[in-house]
Amino acid sequence: MGLRGIGAKPIKIKKVGRPSKKQGFGSLLRRPITPVELINGKPPWSNQRITRAERVIVFCEELTITSGRDEGQRLRLRKWQKDFINEVYREEGGERIVRTAILSMGRKNGKTQLAAALALCHLCGPESEGRGEVYACANDRFQAGKIFNEMAAMVDRHAWLTARTNISRFTKGIEDLINGSIYATLTAKAETKMGLSPSFVVYDELGQATSRELYEAMDSAMGARASPLMLVISTQAASSAAPLSQLIDYGLKVNAEEIEDPHFHLTLYAAEDDVDPWSKKAWVAANPALGDFRSLEDVKRLASQAQRIPSQENAFRNLILNQRVSAESRFMSKADWKACGEKPVAIKPGDHVYAGLDLGNTQDHSSLAIVREDIVDGDVHAKCYTWVPGDLDERSNTDGAPYEAWSRSGYIIPVGKTTDPEVIAREIARINAINPIRGLGFDRWRIDILKRELDKIGCSVPLVEHGQGFKDMSPAVDLLERLVSRAKLRHGNNPVLTWCANNVIILRDPAGGRKFDKSRAYMGNIDTVVALIMALSTAMVKNKPVDFKFDVDALIG
Repeated sequence: MGLRGIGAKPIKIKKVGRPSKKQGFGSLLRRPITPVELINGKPPWSNQRITRAERVIVFCEELTITSGRDEGQRLRLRKWQKDFINEVYREEGGERIVRTAILSMGRKNGKTQLAAALALCHLCGPESEGRGEVYACANDRFQAGKIFNEMAAMVDRHAWLTARTNISRFTKGIEDLINGSIYATLTAKAETKMGLSPSFVVYDELGQATSRELYEAMDSAMGARASPLMLVISTQAASSAAPLSQLIDYGLKVNAEEIEDPHFHLTLYAAEDDVDPWSKKAWVAANPALGDFRSLEDVKRLASQAQRIPSQENAFRNLILNQRVSAESRFMSKADWKACGEKPVAIKPGDHVYAGLDLGNTQDHSSLAIVREDIVDGDVHAKCYTWVPGDLDERSNTDGAPYEAWSRSGYIIPVGKTTDPEVIAREIARINAINPIRGLGFDRWRIDILKRELDKIGCSVPLVEHGQGFKDMSPAVDLLERLVSRAKLRHGNNPVLTWCANNVIILRDPAGGRKFDKSRAYMGNIDTVVALIMALSTAMVKNKPVDFKFDVDALIG
C-alpha cells in the first residue's frame, strides 16, 4: 500500500492487540498494522528516558538492510556511525543545536544507507514534524535517485511504513499520510528551488558539484523552521575553492577551536597528505567501514592498479583516500605548494620588480603578477592582482569560486560588466611608481590596446613579448615547478593564485615540452598562475638579469 494515489482504496483501520513483553515491539513491526496503531502505540524510540540521539539510533536500527550480503537483516549501526549521530543530534536546553553537519569519507562506506535511514527518521520517525519537508539534493537525477531508491526499498520491508506512506516512483517522492510530511529529490538543474521550507536536507556528493547554487538555496530556505538540519555526505572535492572544501576547512577550524560555532559539525575521515597511499594505515584513515562492509580486498585491488597505472593514482587518492586532489593528474604537489605559502611575501616600496600580464577579453579574468628576489635568502616573492568582470554571484555559481569573499579580502578586483584596459593600465602605472618594473612580460593578445592606454597616461615600462606556445612556456613551467619543489617561491597563500594553480593541467608536445592547457583547465580558470610564470620567465629566463642570483640554467635544465 506504499504505492498510493488517485483511486486508491481507503486505509482500513484494524485493531491489533498490544504485543506481549515476550514478543516485543519487533514482532509488531513484522505484522500488518495501521498508522493509527503505530502512533497510539509505544515504539521503542518514544522512550523519553533515552536521549534524542539514542531515539534516532533506535529508529534506524528498526529498519532492514535491503541489499548486499546482509540483505534482510536489521540495520546495525557501527560505533563510528553512532558517534556521528550522537554529535549531530546532541541537545542543549532540550533543543538540537547542530544545523549543518558534514560527513566526509571514502567511497563505498555506506553513506547512502545512512542518509536514507536519517531521511526516513525525519519524514516519519522521531525527528518528524507536522508537514515537514525532507529533501535529498544531488548533482544529477541519477545520483538523487539513489537515496530515494534506498528509502523506498526500506519502506517496502515494513508494513508500518508501507501503511503510512504514499510513494511516487515517477517523481521520486514520498508522502507521510499521517503527519503530512513530504520527501522529494532535487538536482542542481531543478527549475525552481524557491518557496521551499526544508526541515531536513541531505546533500549527496556535494564534492562533485560544479555550482554552489543548490546548496545555498537550500541552506537559506531553512530559516522558516525551528530546528532544521542540513546533512552533507560526500567524498572531498578536488579544488580548495569548491563549496564542500570551504565547508570542510571551516569545520576543521571549528574542531580546532579556532572558531566557536556550536551549530556546525564536521566528521572527516581522510588520509593525511604525507602518508604512504599504499599503506593500510592510509586506507583505514579514510574508510571507517574497511574490513566490515567496505571490502578490504577491493581497496587492495584498486591500490595495486593505481601503483601500476600512474594515471589512476589521483583518482585513488581522491575517491578512496578522500584526499583533496583531482582524479586527473595535476601540475605539482599540493604539499609543496602549501609549503611555499608559509613565509610572508615582502615587496617593499622601492624594490625593483618584474611583471607578467595575462590580459583577457572584456568578459574574462585579467591577471598581473610581480616578482622580486630576496637578496638574503634567495626566495622569490610574488604578488598577484586579478580583475574579474560581471556579476560576482553569477560567476561564483559558474566557476565554483567564492568571488564575493575574495573581493572583500582584496584578492580580486571587481570591474563592473566588462574589463576596461584603462583600469589595468592605471594599476600598472601605480605599481610602477612604487616598485619600478624592469620588464613586463606580455602576450600579443590585445596588447596594442593596453599600450595605447599606457601611452595616454605617460607610463613607460619595458615590455617583453612572451608567447603562449611550447617555446616560451616550457622553460617557464620548468622554472615554476622547480621553485615550488625547492620551497623558494613565496606566494603568501593567495587563494586566487592557489585556485588557479590547482586548476592547471599540463599539455606536452612530442619533444617533451610543456605548457598549461587552458582548454581543459579544471573549473575553467588559470589566468593568475599564467601571469606568475610569465613574470618569473621575464625576470629569470628572457633577460637573465643580474639582480636575480639563481642558476637559471640549473633550474630549467
